[in-house]
Amino acid sequence: MGSWLTRGYVEDTYRLALSGTPGTGKSTIAGLLSSHGMSISKIEELAQQAGALEEVDATDGAHPVDMDILLQFIDENWQKKPSEREIIDGHLSHNLPVNAVVVLRCDPENIRQRLNERGYPESKVEANVEWELLGGAWNEKENDIPWVEFDTSKVGPEVIVANILSWISDGFKPTSPEDVIDWVG
Repeated sequence: MGSWLTRGYVEDTYRLALSGTPGTGKSTIAGLLSSHGMSISKIEELAQQAGALEEVDATDGAHPVDMDILLQFIDENWQKKPSEREIIDGHLSHNLPVNAVVVLRCDPENIRQRLNERGYPESKVEANVEWELLGGAWNEKENDIPWVEFDTSKVGPEVIVANILSWISDGFKPTSPEDVIDWVG
C-alpha cells in the first residue's frame, strides 16, 4: 500500500489523518488547515466513493463504514502520492495508509457537553465519552507512522493549528507523543 509513503521528512505533498472522538474539533481544525493550502477529504465521502457506507444504524443514526471495502478502494486508488497536501478528516482516518496522524483529544466532560448540544442520543454520547476516556484511537496504533496528540479542551483551534503546522514543518517530529493524554490517570 502506498509505496510513496515517507518516513522522517516532509515532502511537498502528504496525507495527514485528522482523527479523534466526535466533538474534539476535527472539522473546525480541518477547516482552518484548509486555509494553509491543504485539501480536506472526509472519511465519510471516501467511504461513499468506495461503496463502503453501510445502512444507517437505527440506534445512533450513523453510517457504519466497512473498513475492508474502504481499505481495498484506497489500496487501488492511492498508489501514487497525492498531488497536494491532504487532510483526511474523520474518527477512522488513523486506520488509513497516511503519512502521519494527528489525534485530537478532549476532556470527556467537554465531549459529553458538545455531543449533547448536537442532539446525539444518550447512548451515543456515553459511547463516545467512554471511547475518549479510554483513548480509543491511541490504543489502536499499530505501525510506525508519526503520530501526535493535541488536547483541545482548553486551547483554541488557532493554537492547535499552529502546533500542527509546526509539527509538520519539523518533519512530523517527534514521531510519537512525548506525553500521552490520559484521562483515567
